[in-house]
Amino acid sequence: MIPDQIALDELERDALTEIVNIGVSRAASSLRKMVGDQVLLSVPSIEVVNQRRAARLISEREIVDLVAVRQDFSGPFSGRALLIFPETNSLELVRAVTGGELSAEEVVEMEHEALAETGNVILNGCLATMANMLKRSLTMTLPEVLRGTGATLFEIDQNSESEGLVLFLYIDFAVRQRDIRGYIAMLMDIPSLATLKELLDEFILRVVGEDG
Repeated sequence: MIPDQIALDELERDALTEIVNIGVSRAASSLRKMVGDQVLLSVPSIEVVNQRRAARLISEREIVDLVAVRQDFSGPFSGRALLIFPETNSLELVRAVTGGELSAEEVVEMEHEALAETGNVILNGCLATMANMLKRSLTMTLPEVLRGTGATLFEIDQNSESEGLVLFLYIDFAVRQRDIRGYIAMLMDIPSLATLKELLDEFILRVVGEDG
């Protein structure tokens, strides 16, 4: 059950979806320069769920192992951002980023570096835009590449009663006519999500004020 103080209402969810879509479209233009080809990114839906539900949402869709790029962020709201791909998609992404001219062995060798760079571009684009539009600033750590299941990526402790919450974003990629899907997850605690909700309300008031 998501506590009331952090449950997003429809207006807040729409505002956040719009902000994140601006962020990923900026990330897409940076990726376009890396890939030298059209990159389309969109975030069709955002949910706030607990860690177990987030892990389940991914495992229901992806039967293979996952690859994730992780960056921690801190500021008025803090947490951990993950860009997650099914493992098969991650190699497709590397082929797209490297121009598709590498041998299979070279693709595997390049995978770590290319994923870290791609994750950095997308997560930074997303979070920097969010912070900017909410009139705040965030600090981010360097990207790390992780592998595992949803449960390991979300660091679920089976013995723990308390759980962190996840801002869970589906993300659709189209790169070089390749169908690459992925997810962005932001693990945040209740105070951080409560702050985010307040900042979204301020943003909505500013936008309504300008429109009005």
